[in-house]
Amino acid sequence: MLNILSTLVRGAAARAAEDLHDQHAFLILEQQLRDAAAALDDSRRALGRAIAQEAADAKRQAALAARIAELETSAVAALAGGREDLAQDAAEALAEMEQEALALETTRAAYAAEVAALRRAVRKGTHQFAELERGQRIARAAEAVRRLRARRGQGCGSPAALAEAQATLRRLREAQAADAASDEAMTIIDAAAPESLSERLEEAGFGPRTRPSAGSVMERLRAKAQANETKPQTGAA
Repeated sequence: MLNILSTLVRGAAARAAEDLHDQHAFLILEQQLRDAAAALDDSRRALGRAIAQEAADAKRQAALAARIAELETSAVAALAGGREDLAQDAAEALAEMEQEALALETTRAAYAAEVAALRRAVRKGTHQFAELERGQRIARAAEAVRRLRARRGQGCGSPAALAEAQATLRRLREAQAADAASDEAMTIIDAAAPESLSERLEEAGFGPRTRPSAGSVMERLRAKAQANETKPQTGAA
C-alpha cells in the first residue's frame, strides 16, 4: 500500500510539473533562446580573443627570428675577429632566444587548434540558433491556429507542444556541443605543454636533445666562422 501511495504521489507531481511546463511553454522557450544567444555571443568573443592572441604571437615570433639572425651574424663576425669571449656571450643569448622561439611555436600551434575548434563551434551554434528561431515562429503560428480552431469548436490536438519539445531538445544539444568544443580546446592546450619528466631527463644528458644550448650554438657559430675563412676572396689579384 505504501508503495502504491508513493507511486501515486510521484505520478501526481510529475503530472503537475508537465502541466506547469505546458502552461508556460512559450515563456520557457523564450528564456532558452535568450540563454542560447548569450552562449553564442560568449563563443564569438572567445574566438575573437583567440584570433588576436594568435596574431600577436605571430608578430613576436617574426621579430624574434629577426633578432636571432642579426645576433648570429654578429657572433660569427666576432669569432672571425678573434673575440671568442663576445661570441660565447652571444651563443648563450642565442640559446635562450631559440628556446623562446620554440615555446612560441608550440603556443601558436595550440592557439591555431583552438581557433579552428571555436570557428566550428560558432558556425554550428549560429546555424542551430537560426533553426531555433524558425522553430519558435512555427510553434507560435501553430498555437495561434490551434486556439482559433478551439474557439470554433474544431480542436485538433496540440502540434505546438510537439514543436516546443523539439525546439527545447535542439537547444539542449546545442549547449552540449558548445561544452564539447570548449573541452576539446582545453585538451589541445594541455596536450601542447611539454613533458616535465622528458625535460628533466634531457637536462641530465639522457635522451635526445630537443632544445638548443649555448654549447650547440657555439659549435654552429665556429662552423660558420671556419666556413667564412675558407671561402675564396672575390676580387683578389
